[in-house]
Amino acid sequence: MRTLTQIWAAFLALTLMVFPAAAQDKVILAGNLIADANTGATGPATITVRDGRIVSIESGITRPNDGKVIDLSDKTVLPGLIDMHVHLSGDPGGDFWRQATEPDEWGVVVGAKNARLTALAGFTTVRDVGSAPQVGFVLRRGTAEGILPGPRIQSAGSSLAIIGGHGDVSGFRPEVNAALADGSACTGVKECAAAVREASKNGADLIKITATGGVLSQQARGLDQHFTDAEMEAIVSSAHALGMRVAAHAHGPRGIEAASKAGVDTIEHCTFADDATIRAMKENGTACVPTLMAFVGVQEGLGKGVYTPPVEAKIRATLSQLGKAPTAMRKAGIPIIFGTDSGVYPHGRNAEEFALMIKHIGMSPREVLASATTEAAKLMDLENEIGRIATGYSADIIAVDSDPLKDITALEKVDWVMVRGKVID
Repeated sequence: MRTLTQIWAAFLALTLMVFPAAAQDKVILAGNLIADANTGATGPATITVRDGRIVSIESGITRPNDGKVIDLSDKTVLPGLIDMHVHLSGDPGGDFWRQATEPDEWGVVVGAKNARLTALAGFTTVRDVGSAPQVGFVLRRGTAEGILPGPRIQSAGSSLAIIGGHGDVSGFRPEVNAALADGSACTGVKECAAAVREASKNGADLIKITATGGVLSQQARGLDQHFTDAEMEAIVSSAHALGMRVAAHAHGPRGIEAASKAGVDTIEHCTFADDATIRAMKENGTACVPTLMAFVGVQEGLGKGVYTPPVEAKIRATLSQLGKAPTAMRKAGIPIIFGTDSGVYPHGRNAEEFALMIKHIGMSPREVLASATTEAAKLMDLENEIGRIATGYSADIIAVDSDPLKDITALEKVDWVMVRGKVID
């Protein structure tokens, strides 16, 4: 016969199985809080996090009687940062032919490494805008389920390209090109609309297109418009009908203009814009993601045997344009949104983009911080989830030594990171 103690112990065990213990609150003591880039620093605060969400924010520092205390009373605490243009499964440099020898699965290994580096750099949300089929989706699930340390991920999967254009496989024998093709290249209105629907069916959060030629592809065929106007219109209308945003890689002016008129949400790079380009972006509400760190990354590899001759020639053609088009766009009232093209430069250096945006575009510290928080969140349709430290929002929070609104380089060394309520070590 069981003793009373044994019966009681069994009852408690059963109770805990049916009614698990409530998660312990995490109480963050912030020395200086920037809850919203647009309002600036408000001084000391106490933030309570429960089940991955912010449940309260109180002015001043109050040490609780219970809960786990995270003492950041000597730090500036602010929302986790957002990078709108990353390639988690890629690293800079390397011979282009490796795509013929490395399996797609290797991208998951590289991506897991880079996801952690990105989060530790303070970027708690990213848009992955080009990876091998399923790789970005696997990384998205891994970080969402807490299996991999890393940021929240929106993934485009493979970019859509014209056949033989930037983003399509090239540089090999025809039979090798055909074997490596992932089905993301399309020609014609119906085929391109179908490619969008296939991407949606297979798990894409957004659509990324290569509206123009690109710097790092092996063709030496210029940097302007690739898709026809009609093809881009079909892509955008199909994506928007499915509730997906569209990001367009675009360097040349006619490609940027056509993509904007087609209704894309963001132009990535924005390199050679002219007056007609800017008018089209303004009229259609298109934002620019300037990716200035991409220019830094390719410049660091010049003359070192990293790039083939056709690629080096295209790099040199773009370097003189650094910041010129985004500066004109900003003056015209076009939104400038934070994105870096990590993978073209080493992951983890994302925050160096802030100083470049101030130097080359003329933005203020407040503007660049908003571009990587509140403004980026809007373009990801997550403005009620991330981008601020606010009650009910996801606990995506970082801490740095000093106020970045006074010295933006403070963001280049992040001391503490929380994503979805979990601290990233």
